[in-house]
Amino acid sequence: MKLIFLGSPGAGKGSLAEHVVDLLKVPHISTGVIFRSAITAGSPLGLKVKSIIDAGKLVDDELTIELVKERLSHEDALKGYILDGFPRTIPQAEALCTFSEVDKVVDIDIPDSLVLDRLGGRRVCRNCGHNFHIVRDKPKQDGVCDLCGGEVYTRDDDREEAIKKRLEVYRAQTAPLIDYYKKKGILVIIDGRGSVDETTEKFKTAFGL
Repeated sequence: MKLIFLGSPGAGKGSLAEHVVDLLKVPHISTGVIFRSAITAGSPLGLKVKSIIDAGKLVDDELTIELVKERLSHEDALKGYILDGFPRTIPQAEALCTFSEVDKVVDIDIPDSLVLDRLGGRRVCRNCGHNFHIVRDKPKQDGVCDLCGGEVYTRDDDREEAIKKRLEVYRAQTAPLIDYYKKKGILVIIDGRGSVDETTEKFKTAFGL
């Protein structure tokens, strides 16, 4: 099954994808991982990405599309995948149609207040990257990771003003995709307000799994 996961920052796209890949036996493909893999591999496209990122710029649509197209040509993605972080815009969605036919688009729906709670309360280990939450999943020792002893800190993009800005960008660029895929008749909306396990159960129900 070929799926796209949509949802605002903090909706839980990555967390749900981690559970769903085990159910569907397909790869979870995010643009961030694609960029990093291409850079590590030293491919011509990867070198282009590295030069853009090193210059502090955003990777443009044309290059992003080429990287996604290349990744979807790999054997593990031929029978299915979960795309997370792509497409972000209508032009990207139109480009995707030219080289891969998506079965369903899953919109994980949560209110802005929950986005602020999830991301505003998130704390991350600077060393291993493990996520904590100041209310629901605090480290045993304040500011210290339970797993590796690294420093637990607040990312700049998890501060309230940054979160609000990210929501504005999402509404302007990515939210129009919801109507785009709804008109195509392939949109599935899932309530993402519960835990990851609860959201996974809603996904399984929606897809008859």
